[in-house]
Amino acid sequence: MKKLLNTAYVTSEGAALRKDGENLVAEIEGTEKSRVPFHMLASVVVFGPALLTPALIGACAERGITLVLLDRAGRFQARVEGPAQGNVLLRRAQYRHAETGDEKGTDIVRSFVLGKVANQRAVLRRAMRDYETTPALDEASDRMAHILRRVQLMDKTVDQLRGSEGEAANLYFAVFDQLIRSPDAELRWTSRSRRPPLDAMNALLSFLYTLLTHDCRSACEGVGLDPAVGFLHRDRPGRPSLALDLMEELRAPLADRLALSLVNRRQLRAGDFQQMDSGAVLLTDEGRKTVLTAWQERKREDRQHAFLDEKAPLGLVPHLQAQLLARHLRGDLDAYPPWFWS
Repeated sequence: MKKLLNTAYVTSEGAALRKDGENLVAEIEGTEKSRVPFHMLASVVVFGPALLTPALIGACAERGITLVLLDRAGRFQARVEGPAQGNVLLRRAQYRHAETGDEKGTDIVRSFVLGKVANQRAVLRRAMRDYETTPALDEASDRMAHILRRVQLMDKTVDQLRGSEGEAANLYFAVFDQLIRSPDAELRWTSRSRRPPLDAMNALLSFLYTLLTHDCRSACEGVGLDPAVGFLHRDRPGRPSLALDLMEELRAPLADRLALSLVNRRQLRAGDFQQMDSGAVLLTDEGRKTVLTAWQERKREDRQHAFLDEKAPLGLVPHLQAQLLARHLRGDLDAYPPWFWS
């Protein structure tokens, strides 16, 4: 099993990162703040402006440590990595099935959609158990169960599967506000907005989705898949379509549930967000640190993997799913098994 290595998050603006022997060193105004051995790192994610020395960049590339640069809002800016690894035959199979939309490619999309809708419904049903249910939650859960049956038995094309996925997402987000228990009116939910997020909950979800995308992209590259060529998401320049495919079944249990926990437990309040002149809403520096700490703790939680019949940290799930997808594309597995949260 792949060892769960750490991701170092650098959130202080103006930080300077350098190499010192076999360590990554972070400094602020010339004072050392942190030191991490390279062998404990899989990636480094930097928020906002920071200085990275050429020696550090070279050391990370040589050791397979990915450097990801994001702006203050968590939007992707650049990715620095060493020589590409991977099996050319695996990538050829990926390209063939993604481009032709054949039966194998369609079944892969079906698995992604089944995993996503089932996990969204599981989040709703968890809330129905934890709190008093409502007619709207009952109806959304029942309609999503119908969509799951339709995806399994009736949807025959990728476009039909995409339509079912979109219908389920609309149902899910239509009742999302009923899952929020915060007393802060600023943290209520209205609708999904992105690029830029226009309210606090959208800002929180977008931030968590960025972190999850990074992990899924790393997982794809780790097994030799091309993260830019997807099955459910159409190809678009600069978009990691396969990483977005892989994260669909993980959004609700990893990102959405964490967002709800942080808000409902009042670890995040309205004061942890700020509105910019453009209308965009962003996490404050302290709010971002709270989310990053909770994200790392969440990834260490163990969950049973139904297909593998063993427990694994949540942080390993993207890597396990990428490995199962690669095995399916090679012909070692008859189908790609989605990950179901329970």
